[in-house]
Amino acid sequence: MDNNKNDLSRRDFIKATGIGTAGLVSAPVLFDDEPAMRTYAQAKSKVIGANDRIRYGFIGQGGMGFRHMTIIKDFTAAENVEVVGICEIFEKRRLASQKRAELPDARAFTDYRKMLEDKDIDVIVIATPDHWHMPMAVEAMEAGKHIYLEKPMTHTLDEAFKIYDTAKRTNRWVQVGSHGCSDPKWHKAREIVKANRLGKVLWAQGSYCRNNPKGEWNYKIEPEATEQQIDWKAWLGNAPKRPFSAERYYRWRKYWDYGNGIIGDLWPHRLHPLMLAMSLNEFPMSASCMGGILCDTDKGYGEPREVADTTMVMVKYASGPMIYLAGSTVNERGVEDLIRGQKADLMFGGGKVQITPERPFVDEIEAKDETPPDSGESHQKHQKNFIDSLRANKAPNCDIELAVRVQAAVSMAEESYRKNKTVFFDPAKRKMRDTPAPSYSLNL
Repeated sequence: MDNNKNDLSRRDFIKATGIGTAGLVSAPVLFDDEPAMRTYAQAKSKVIGANDRIRYGFIGQGGMGFRHMTIIKDFTAAENVEVVGICEIFEKRRLASQKRAELPDARAFTDYRKMLEDKDIDVIVIATPDHWHMPMAVEAMEAGKHIYLEKPMTHTLDEAFKIYDTAKRTNRWVQVGSHGCSDPKWHKAREIVKANRLGKVLWAQGSYCRNNPKGEWNYKIEPEATEQQIDWKAWLGNAPKRPFSAERYYRWRKYWDYGNGIIGDLWPHRLHPLMLAMSLNEFPMSASCMGGILCDTDKGYGEPREVADTTMVMVKYASGPMIYLAGSTVNERGVEDLIRGQKADLMFGGGKVQITPERPFVDEIEAKDETPPDSGESHQKHQKNFIDSLRANKAPNCDIELAVRVQAAVSMAEESYRKNKTVFFDPAKRKMRDTPAPSYSLNL
């Protein structure tokens, strides 16, 4: 496996920072504000053959984690895969998942590190609160596992680069769970853009909007959600310490310590496919995000939310294009997904891929429906894509290269919103900054 192809210039990063290669190869680097991560004997790179059974372990068995587990369980015969372990710190969920997966007690874990010790597991699926994504993904790759990681990739930008560097060094594949990337319509759009059928691509737009009068992410708290059933210390991990809170356990997306609301939960659904379609293989130059809590929807739902219910962002790229995104949890009328070119626009309404010429170019550009016959997104397609990529030993649809660039936009949008100012990216240092970077290379 050559997972270093299209490397986002780690070599240049090493030169710019003066870090020797030994500093990046020793694993894993620890920081004062992080819990110690377990080290594992370097696993040999195993190539999964066409006829090999792929064995899965799952960390986190809430709504999304349970869904992923059942998909792989249902794929057992058709795709030659197997669920061999689950890890969950909430007893009720762990028992339910263990029953659905038909696993013995020894294969239902409360400590994910114990599951990572199993050398027979090929893939770890991580569906936990965002603040746990990086430690779990890094440790799993150190233990020799490939990773299916729910979006957003990480809680912070620094964490995204830790996953990126670990994936490169350990030669493990990573698929981030933005399942729109496995919708054929976006790959058709990529073909159209690459063929220059829109002319110069100028900007893209999209949105992810909902309207929940009872407040988004105010999930029902089950009576079993007590300190006796939930390992609260383990759940908090490197987040700020606080007394047990069933509110925060169930509704963690409302709080900055564990997630970032619309920006991290919803916008990746638009950013990944749009960047894929536009072939934007670069990091943002800048991001400007604004919004706020405009409606009081949390009455009677415990602690008030910290994250916005309405946000908008403009992301600028050095090669020219911009991406505008809107998001709301209090108004569901979204902005149409659209890629705008000088000569034509690419429209995605109703699940279609429609080329519509700009008025001055109607004689040059043909209006045409380019919707592929199997258009439509699903978690099943995205999991199947990862299975196929592992067997072919090639990058999946939402691989580490795309994911780390999207996470940069997500993290910059959050930083911009919280600081109420435009945020810039410094590719040499792989850091955000408050002023434009002195120089900007398209190929880091």
